[in-house]
Amino acid sequence: MKCLNNLTDQQLIHLYMDGDADALATIVMRYKDKIYTSIYLLVKDKYLTEDIFQDVFIRIIDTLKGGRYTDEGKFLPWAMRIAHNMCVDHFRKVKRSPTIKTSDDRDIFEVLNFSEPGADHKMMSGQSHERIRKMVDMLPEDQREVIILRHYADLSFKEIADLTKCSINTALGRMRYGLINLRKLMTEKQIAL
Repeated sequence: MKCLNNLTDQQLIHLYMDGDADALATIVMRYKDKIYTSIYLLVKDKYLTEDIFQDVFIRIIDTLKGGRYTDEGKFLPWAMRIAHNMCVDHFRKVKRSPTIKTSDDRDIFEVLNFSEPGADHKMMSGQSHERIRKMVDMLPEDQREVIILRHYADLSFKEIADLTKCSINTALGRMRYGLINLRKLMTEKQIAL
């Protein structure tokens, strides 16, 4: 099998559209953890996550095969938007709103170990994972969502704004207030930074 890992997303998409199935497999392997984890954090059910994850890639394949993908060089944000919308569609079907919570049976930091460390990661890194998980769960939903999408799905604030249908300033504000609230919770719980 030829090595496709060094190719850009656009090159892989063009190869796939020209009939190279290995190119699609390469791009799926490149982003499967980020997409899967983002879905899981929204729906909180392993089996539902797997179903939505498969549906996301079926929609991606249909869009690529139908020639409807616009080559903007932003495959991951596009795929994440599809995943996010499919999760929202699921919650509309079951008449409840999506919440982002960590599960009790899985350590969020084992699931999310692909994130790049940032200032907020350094703030949290010395703390027990269980305490952090509980504190993140205590944040308002919009703040939890931005923190998860930024640090665990590794999206830019522009991508988060597009995905959550808000302005970049709103996304930045939600992150800021989420971090302020985490610090307050740490102070209340007497957790040292």
